[in-house]
Amino acid sequence: MKPAPFRYHRARDVHGTTQLLAELGEDAKVIAGGQSLVAMMNFRLARPSHLVDIGALRALDHLGAGPDGALHIGALTTHHTVETAPDEVLGTGFAVLRRAMGWIGHLPIRTRGTVGGSVAHADATAEWCLLAVVLGARLRVAGPGGQRRVPAEEFFVGPYTSVLEPDELLTEIVFPRPAPHAALTEFAERKGDFALVSAVVDLDIDGGRVRGGRVGLGGVAPVPVRVPAAEAVLAGGGSFAECAAVAAAAVDPPDDAGGSTAYRRQLVRALVERACAEAAEATERREAGRR
Repeated sequence: MKPAPFRYHRARDVHGTTQLLAELGEDAKVIAGGQSLVAMMNFRLARPSHLVDIGALRALDHLGAGPDGALHIGALTTHHTVETAPDEVLGTGFAVLRRAMGWIGHLPIRTRGTVGGSVAHADATAEWCLLAVVLGARLRVAGPGGQRRVPAEEFFVGPYTSVLEPDELLTEIVFPRPAPHAALTEFAERKGDFALVSAVVDLDIDGGRVRGGRVGLGGVAPVPVRVPAAEAVLAGGGSFAECAAVAAAAVDPPDDAGGSTAYRRQLVRALVERACAEAAEATERREAGRR
């Protein structure tokens, strides 16, 4: 199929983009890599009257540590750039981001798709959305009146819906602290498909012992969510299996063509335990390499 007719606009800078979005209103859509939007337009699931192409805004294509020690990822940075970034750029504490990229679609998609586009699309099963929530990312948003920062946990408000206003542009994703004991895993019917359920675990390990951690899930709610009950198990010294069982009991996944509620709960249990184990094993390998 072909998309409905639209007018094409090529952005020159961030301020001009937000001004243009303000003029065009809600019928305009921003396009970067286009890996989600173009498909939706071809199936007529999205019918924007205007497309604003931000591909030329090279200032939004950057990756690296800032003066504050946080990892700054420009909205136009591709998944493949993160996937292939060396430790001196990405930092050893953010290796989980590099490993997570292998779950995103296929290589052609990762070379075109952008980090900012994935987050702004607000798909509850998307890897970047879940990573942002669990790792406490801050999102920089530009509008005609200036910039604001939004915590990732407050950014997603519903299916494919965020707090972005029609005249605003997501410009940067900032991960404020390293996550050396984190892992992401997921399940899809076929490699490269959208995940039915995904899980991210960020363990707090001190002296070789798990003291706590963060647990997040995608595909079980309209937005990516953390699971405080499962986190409490880790903080209380419970096993990974106990943490996984509590996580499965704490959520109410949808019952649809992708799978039943009971099936998704089984996936939650398996994936949370697996993510915990992978995070712990990665820590053990690093410690062994230092000895």
